[in-house]
Amino acid sequence: MMSNFFRRRPFVDLILTLSFFLLIPSGAGFRAVLNHEGHGHSLAEAAESDEADETTQLFTCSMHPFIIRDAPGKCPICFMDLVPVRDQQGRREEGGDGTIITIDPATQQNMGVRTAPVVRRDLHRTVRTVGVVAYPESAQYTVNAKIEGWIETLHVSRTGEAVASGQPLLEIYSPELVSAQEEFLLAVRQSKAQADSPFPEIAAGARGLLSASRQRLSYWDISPEQIAALEKSGEINKTLTLYASQAGIVTSKAVNEGAFVKAGQELLELSDLSRVWIYADIYEYELPWVKEGQQVTIDFPYPRASLSGKIAAIYPYMEAKTRTVKARIEVDNRDRELKPEMYVTVNIAGHGVEQALTIPGEAVLRSGQHETVFVALGDGRFDPRPVRLGLESDDGLVQILDGLHEGETVVTSAQFMLDSESRLREAVNKMIPKELPPDAPETPPADTDLEHLFH
Repeated sequence: MMSNFFRRRPFVDLILTLSFFLLIPSGAGFRAVLNHEGHGHSLAEAAESDEADETTQLFTCSMHPFIIRDAPGKCPICFMDLVPVRDQQGRREEGGDGTIITIDPATQQNMGVRTAPVVRRDLHRTVRTVGVVAYPESAQYTVNAKIEGWIETLHVSRTGEAVASGQPLLEIYSPELVSAQEEFLLAVRQSKAQADSPFPEIAAGARGLLSASRQRLSYWDISPEQIAALEKSGEINKTLTLYASQAGIVTSKAVNEGAFVKAGQELLELSDLSRVWIYADIYEYELPWVKEGQQVTIDFPYPRASLSGKIAAIYPYMEAKTRTVKARIEVDNRDRELKPEMYVTVNIAGHGVEQALTIPGEAVLRSGQHETVFVALGDGRFDPRPVRLGLESDDGLVQILDGLHEGETVVTSAQFMLDSESRLREAVNKMIPKELPPDAPETPPADTDLEHLFH
């Protein structure tokens, strides 16, 4: 019954092919599988027969090169026609990683092998990222009171209101301020009365007291013009008026009329929006393309002409949550089209390396730890070569730092099949002993059954 089972050739070939992968650790079992009933040759015998007799013609499958026959036929797995094995096919040569494989033209055509040259060219990349409009930190101003009192009048009563430099903002009533004005006016009268004193020390003391009283008022943000008007009129002002030191927009209002405020309390915040900052997120792999001083283009989320700006700073730390580095861009905004907290699109024209050694990115096999390319040596020979990569451009080119030379040719398609072929042949070469020891067991007889194969 077992003999009849083996006579069903296609099914047996499929079982034996699957057994090939299960028996890879055992060299003897491996030879037994491909040698069964003398209908095929093991890879070891194929290699030995090629060395012994160059006229022996073997046949293999283009898609399953471990299938080897001594006569034409069909592959037991995919049922494709077997093709002749070239004399060099399956032999081990020294290459980039130790093995150069040889593929016949028919197999290359079936695999769809395409190539591209290794050339030098300039690398460019446009970094396209999201940006957030922000207030310019250097153009923000906080209005606070240096004395405590009550807000009598608010000249600026809402956020978003535009104010000009020198415009009155609010008026504060403070008993302490009234007392200070009274002391100042008393010092003014005393200084005038003692100006003609026959004793110079008395006159100098009166002038010193006046100076100290004037300085005290200035510490409370009373302008020199207000102090001069007070000295001229001799009338005490019940309230103190605070003025805007710069033009801007009211971005924060913390008080209302009639509120009691303490010294140092923040009352209003002004921001000049004629220029704004935009924070752009730059990912780690994009950092080599971004430099301070680069020109950028700002696109709006609605139809409008783009704006131009430049990168003023790249922050020296990374955002923990987004894993990005902030680039600060300064943009003119006199028309106030850019609003703080608005999202925009930032386009940065990055300039990489001039005359870099490059290949198409699809030529690289990335394993996570290593990068490999297949170099076409001609005559159907391919060398798996480890490489070290650099920058990657917009058009899919990658910079080669080590492993290739200008003018070489690399494979850009079917690398995975070449890689499988290379690894299979390397494993087979390792399993085939160059000289068997004298006490090595012989190849199992032709009547080997399935139970023996799986043990």
